Amino acid sequence: MRLSFSYRYTGTAALLAGALMAGGLTERRIPEVLAAPLASIATEIDGWVAAGDHKLPDGPAHALNATAYLARTYEKAGRRMEVFVAYYAQQRAGESMHSPKHCLPGAGWEIWKLGSADVPVDGAPVRVNRYSIENGDNREVMFYWYQSKTRIVASEYIGKLLLARDTLITGRTGGSIVRLMTPDTPGATAEGVAFARKLIPEMKRCLVGVDGRTSP
Repeated sequence: MRLSFSYRYTGTAALLAGALMAGGLTERRIPEVLAAPLASIATEIDGWVAAGDHKLPDGPAHALNATAYLARTYEKAGRRMEVFVAYYAQQRAGESMHSPKHCLPGAGWEIWKLGSADVPVDGAPVRVNRYSIENGDNREVMFYWYQSKTRIVASEYIGKLLLARDTLITGRTGGSIVRLMTPDTPGATAEGVAFARKLIPEMKRCLVGVDGRTSP
């Protein structure tokens, strides 16, 4: 009898928690405005110089459905670094941003090696995704991570859990996905990590501001 009651109680509690969460997740989201536009990200990063910003075609831009985005090419000594950032002022819990794991195959890219890299930021390592990808004879190294005002996350699954928590506790769900792509050369990983080390503070400035205070 006690065991049966325990199961019923647990099931009811789970249903109630789910109902409360569903209600909270749809009502408590508060749009977060960028402290600085993404276009203000430095045009010179670790010796790489911006060669131009790009506008997405209407179809991909509509599918992305981002509040703001930045697509920019940097060059250094004949090499190329592609930077893409998509920012969402609010997100829905249970959903995730457009992960490269799902988007790249549709564009003809094959992910042939999954991995990660540690980026030193403020004296501590920050884990980001590091993938090897190819499209025909074109091989690239790709880094990406999810960055908000308060954290950097590599895992989509952990990001979903933290997003649900944020929605329930604060209602603030603004965040971005940051992606770097560069040709797969012997020094590509080191160059990508060095670039990311400088880009992460630039992203933080856009998200939080120079004085560290978040926007309303």
